[in-house]
Amino acid sequence: MRYLRQFLWIIGFTLAGEALHAALPLPIPAAVWGLVLLFLALESGLLPVGAVADCGQFLLGLMPLLFIAPAVGLVDIWPMLAPVWPAVLGIIVLSTVVVFAVAGKVTQALLGRGGKEGRDD
Repeated sequence: MRYLRQFLWIIGFTLAGEALHAALPLPIPAAVWGLVLLFLALESGLLPVGAVADCGQFLLGLMPLLFIAPAVGLVDIWPMLAPVWPAVLGIIVLSTVVVFAVAGKVTQALLGRGGKEGRDD
């Protein structure tokens, strides 16, 4: 029963995100609206973390299974992907490195370090 209650909280925020997406003329996906609403509720204390923690952990454990279908879909489009796969792979690697670097710099800035502590420059 606990998992069902927690899952219903998550579904409720997802549905609220769908409603916001339908009501507001902004190019923000409904799933993002739902996540923002859930985040705000958790941060403000309106919804205690314990109200969704167990179900959230369970759903995170299932996440790798959700990537199987898109991976299998790549097999279906392989004839179109085959001629350009080196370029696609290069773009994936480059964009991953850029995301890592930007995320690291933003994290350092938010922590107030700026990456300068501990240096002997």
